[in-house]
Amino acid sequence: MKGSRRGYWCECWTEDVTEHRRPALLASFDAYTAPQADRWVAVALRTISPALDADASDAAWEWLYDGRFETRRALLRSKPSTVSVTHEQTRITWTIRPVIFLPLAHRQGAELPACAYDFKPQAPQAAD
Repeated sequence: MKGSRRGYWCECWTEDVTEHRRPALLASFDAYTAPQADRWVAVALRTISPALDADASDAAWEWLYDGRFETRRALLRSKPSTVSVTHEQTRITWTIRPVIFLPLAHRQGAELPACAYDFKPQAPQAAD
């Protein structure tokens, strides 16, 4: 594929472990190297570790010291990787998946289809 590029799609999800709701996407990041991908998780863990309870902080630092090498090895073998810590009732999970980034079509000078002009944005409705 012309213009495609290998990389890693990284996401951070949070979920309340006491409720039966779907996890919420907190952040995402496109990395182009394995070191860049695991660094994204490492920076996040180092940043939040002082605010975590003792068990979650220990889990974070265990990954930073030991688990990070396994994550990097998995990524270099084109395998996905997941890192999770649970702080009180909140589980935070980082996922890293190997992907192929495709170039987007350039829209300047392109004629949009007629239906593109039918869309009329509406103001969001207030929640009850």
